[in-house]
Amino acid sequence: MIDGKEKLVVVWTSADREVALKMVFMYVFNSKLKQWWDDVTMIIWGPSAKLLSEDNELQEYIGKIKKEGVKLEACLRCTDMYGVTQKLEALGINVKLMGEPLTSYAKEGRQILTF
Repeated sequence: MIDGKEKLVVVWTSADREVALKMVFMYVFNSKLKQWWDDVTMIIWGPSAKLLSEDNELQEYIGKIKKEGVKLEACLRCTDMYGVTQKLEALGINVKLMGEPLTSYAKEGRQILTF
């Protein structure tokens, strides 16, 4: 098992497209590509779910992130509220209730960044 300190969880909540493209996505992608972290999980939560469902460029980028080996998860309550659950699932994102998983990630000592 990888020590929790070698695991990164990025919680992306911002509906700001520039934040996604110029910070969150670049960091998450390179974290895995350049092996800065052994294990990288990205959680799409809140307004970011709606933004991702509407933006083709972000969808293409999320495909590259997934292909690099980043685990992609999204909050089911949020995706249901925005009516985008099926759209995110079609992108290969694991949509589920996220309260307990995020709590578990924190308790096991993963590094958590929020944007």
